[in-house]
Amino acid sequence: MGEDSGSRSSGTARELRKLKQQAMEYYQENGVPRRLEELLNSTFYLQPADVYGHLANCFSKLAKPPTICRIVGKNVLDGLGLPTLQVEIFCTVQNFPKSICSVVVPTHFEVHENALPELAEVEEMERNQAVSTAVQWVNQSLTEELQGVEPSSQVDVDHTLRTFFANKVQEEKERKELENNLENSTVSIPAPVIPPPPPAPPQKKKPQKQVKKETLTEKPIMPAEPAEPVFHGSMAIGAVSLAVAKTSAILGNRPLYLNIASLKHGQEEPALLTMPLLMVSLISCGKSSPGKLNLMKEVICIPHPGLTTRQGVEMLLEIQKHVTKTTDVPPPPKAETKKGHDGNKKGPQPITGKMTHLGCLTINCDTIEQPLLLLQGICASLELELGTDLHLAINCAAHELMDYSRGKYEVAMGTYKSAAEMVDLYVDLISKYPAVIALIDPFRKEDSEQWDSICNALGSRCYIIAGTASKSISKLLECGDINIPRSNGRIIQHTNQTTMSDLVEITNLMDSKKRITVLGSPDGEATDDSLVDLAVGLSVRFIKLGGPSRGEWVMKYNRLLTIEEELLQNGTLGPNEEHVFFYINEEAEKAPEAAAGELLEPVEPIFPTEVVEDWAKL
Repeated sequence: MGEDSGSRSSGTARELRKLKQQAMEYYQENGVPRRLEELLNSTFYLQPADVYGHLANCFSKLAKPPTICRIVGKNVLDGLGLPTLQVEIFCTVQNFPKSICSVVVPTHFEVHENALPELAEVEEMERNQAVSTAVQWVNQSLTEELQGVEPSSQVDVDHTLRTFFANKVQEEKERKELENNLENSTVSIPAPVIPPPPPAPPQKKKPQKQVKKETLTEKPIMPAEPAEPVFHGSMAIGAVSLAVAKTSAILGNRPLYLNIASLKHGQEEPALLTMPLLMVSLISCGKSSPGKLNLMKEVICIPHPGLTTRQGVEMLLEIQKHVTKTTDVPPPPKAETKKGHDGNKKGPQPITGKMTHLGCLTINCDTIEQPLLLLQGICASLELELGTDLHLAINCAAHELMDYSRGKYEVAMGTYKSAAEMVDLYVDLISKYPAVIALIDPFRKEDSEQWDSICNALGSRCYIIAGTASKSISKLLECGDINIPRSNGRIIQHTNQTTMSDLVEITNLMDSKKRITVLGSPDGEATDDSLVDLAVGLSVRFIKLGGPSRGEWVMKYNRLLTIEEELLQNGTLGPNEEHVFFYINEEAEKAPEAAAGELLEPVEPIFPTEVVEDWAKL
């Protein structure tokens, strides 16, 4: 009995010695004794009030960097109550899974105010399928692809996402080819060939019809190009890329805009950052507005570059209040005749308005001058100088105005203009109202000749910007050509398969070509303020936002104000340059590098304030 207990105790002692030896080797391999000694010595000299808090902070710095352990996709609602995608990132932090952040991204679908029921139903089905596919990709394939990856490795993450998306596109292509081959391989019994009936004897055509036919074919227009196909589920790529970037920023205890700026400048933080200039939609007189005017889908206000963002926002709020008051004023009573009638005379219609999904007022205007004169009067009452304190931009949305049966743009109800006549209209408009410094989508993308004409006519006086007329970011990067259509700048959006690396690449390309970059948002904006951080980090010239009226827009203005305060406190806020307009010389861009610097030859740079002063002297 004694021998058995002795052998058991000796065996236990050997096991303990073995475990101690293994523990010592394990701790030695990980440098634990050395680091503990250094940590305890430094703690003794510092003697912090919270000893264990100090030790916890020190140990956390020695922990392994967090890695992605799970990505969760959810179907949520955007600012209009429509389905969109939310992505949440979980990381393994000090051996425990932890939710770090989530982002909500908008879909690429446009919001149509007066869409036909059958078209609205089709779009609803497309939207639901796009979001559900994206949720499936995130919860299954992408969470497996990125498991164990450090969020700080943004370039590697984006490369993985691009490869995954390319494989999905290739799989879909092969599937369609297989379906087509199966359809073509099915053998069907040929039907008997029936000879065609003899042609009918020719009939005389009425001269009136012939004349009508000739007039229809006198000025043919280019048919609308088919819309770029959007792959269902593609929004998962952009959403995950943004979520990873935000996760990296949170884990690194720094704002997202600095993360993006470091990505743009080769992992080096720039010494100064500038705030993007505001492009704020305050008035809408587009195709869906109650008045006759169709041309101005958005009348956009741009505070002077010398103002701070806070000053600009406060100015715009005051202008918006006055616009709202104007639409709320009841119409004056009609003067009655002796018989108690108004004589059936048609006086000016009262301005009425309603708030749109863009956070701006849709008002009823019949002429092009009305909304501009309205803002001109409001500026005068606020003692603001239109053209100095405030500039304007017009989103023409020309693709919505084309009447293909006539081959002309319907600029107002019953008023049609050919593409050539539209150039004259814009030149006349800018001549009368030099405070307008930007035209967005003045033509369809198919009217390349008119894009050239308007750039030649107005390129030295205002920005000609392609929005809907521009190709998607992926297509622009694929072809490397940003000159179609010819323009001073482009509106880019973070949608679909656009990654953070794509945004950096396209803005670098735009900067190298001396083009203006506007970071915009799709119609169905989400309740997420990451767009503002992207604009600051990418150093874009403008950020295009809806009016400060809806929650999804107001939170972005709040984020702008917060970032400006941070940059001021840190001494890293750079100044914005004045608006400068140039001709775009495409030939110089295509020439050798020796001539590449001669982009803008014909005229000296023109500043908007100079234009206004010259116009005032006339």
